[in-house]
Amino acid sequence: MRKKGMKVILAVAMSSTMLIVAACGNSDKSASGNGDSQKPSEQKKKELRMMVGTIGGKTPDEHVLFEKEAERLSGIKVKMEKPAGFNDKLLTAISSGEKYDLIQLDRPLMEVLYAQGVLTPLDDFIKKSKIISDPAIFPEKEWDQVKMGDGKIYGVFTKLQGGTMPIVRKDWLDKLGLKEPKTLDEYYEVLKAFKEKDPDGNGKADTYGLSTAGLYDIQGFMSAAGVKAGYVIKDGKRTIPYATEAAIPVYEWFAKLYKEGILDPNFATNDAGKMRDLFLTDRVGMVTYWDTWVGTFNNMRMQKDPNTTFKAEGLLPVAGPDGKILMRRGEPNAWIIPANAPDPKTAMEFIEFWSTEKGNVLATLGIEGHDYNVKDGKYELTQEGKDHNLDHGAPYVYNSKWTNPFGSLPGVKEAKEMVMKYGTVESTGKDWKDIEKIINNYALQAMQGKIPAAEAVSKMNQELKAGKFID
Repeated sequence: MRKKGMKVILAVAMSSTMLIVAACGNSDKSASGNGDSQKPSEQKKKELRMMVGTIGGKTPDEHVLFEKEAERLSGIKVKMEKPAGFNDKLLTAISSGEKYDLIQLDRPLMEVLYAQGVLTPLDDFIKKSKIISDPAIFPEKEWDQVKMGDGKIYGVFTKLQGGTMPIVRKDWLDKLGLKEPKTLDEYYEVLKAFKEKDPDGNGKADTYGLSTAGLYDIQGFMSAAGVKAGYVIKDGKRTIPYATEAAIPVYEWFAKLYKEGILDPNFATNDAGKMRDLFLTDRVGMVTYWDTWVGTFNNMRMQKDPNTTFKAEGLLPVAGPDGKILMRRGEPNAWIIPANAPDPKTAMEFIEFWSTEKGNVLATLGIEGHDYNVKDGKYELTQEGKDHNLDHGAPYVYNSKWTNPFGSLPGVKEAKEMVMKYGTVESTGKDWKDIEKIINNYALQAMQGKIPAAEAVSKMNQELKAGKFID
């Protein structure tokens, strides 16, 4: 494959909410595979250097075990660097000429690297690979997600990306005799009951109806107004529906919740961890988060108390005026190969391994002898494995030829079915970090009742147009 120049300084730094993984070969053989003519006994062990974000061990010590397990299963020695601040670290490393064989990243960062001409197109590799081209492993319709502006494919999926939704304490719904809400008015009544009717039964007025981590992720409620997260191209023009008049009633709905103390007063400054903790410690009855976390919430509470009555459940977003349900599906997470990768051939071999049953087991269950054991063909999780929630970088995979021996965590199957039926991929892009600052600034003020929602939307539009982010 032709190598493109790597001397361009990457000036765009993506937010830490994006997950990145990079892999890089230590071999100084060229991408054409020089040295393949050597006898097996003379060949050096295949090696890859990687930078990873979510893939790997949960602790530094376990990460070392994960690297060794990856080598045992794939036959390739891997170094998975896992620094803090993945986006900035990766951009800095590539701009300075460092060489990586593989990078795992989300589409927005892929677009940044594509614009700089530092990615390798993978179409030929995919066509030649019986594994990667198998529609039972990666459905053909999914490939459009990792195509760039030239129509070529630049990434291979690391996992099956999920979607976001309102997640409710189903046990609280049942305790208070409430039905699952379907409209904004019904959601209001449920959330108000969670605030006022002591759902945790401790006799104290210490619960909230809803908590979020800022605007992450209110798509389930914006759906009521037919408003989609991210960019939407309408009549050939770039629009951001969250910054349109259609979104005003939803901002006003949030302002009502905030004024009445139904919405967690710290929602605007929460990070995801704080929001999750409120849900897990019986402080709030609903959050907005990823489908995978429906199962993770349930598993975490069951691990703490096998007799718990806690039950998280995913809910459908509110249908819009046209009856359509808008659900956000996360942008794809994929392996990419930089144009200056020292050993792209071995990098491709690792991508194939990651997409097979052995790779699926590693990505979900983790490390044999540490996270799980196998006896007489039967899998059994260790306590570490139970604590890790069947997630070592890819809790769910595309491969329909493989079935997780432990099934899925409680509630996930139903939540994921909703995403696959209604979810559409959110489109953001390389400028989204700057766009997000503008939207967050005014939307959060409107949701707290600090400024009228109409004024917030007007100011969003002014700044977005001034920044040439919308047409």
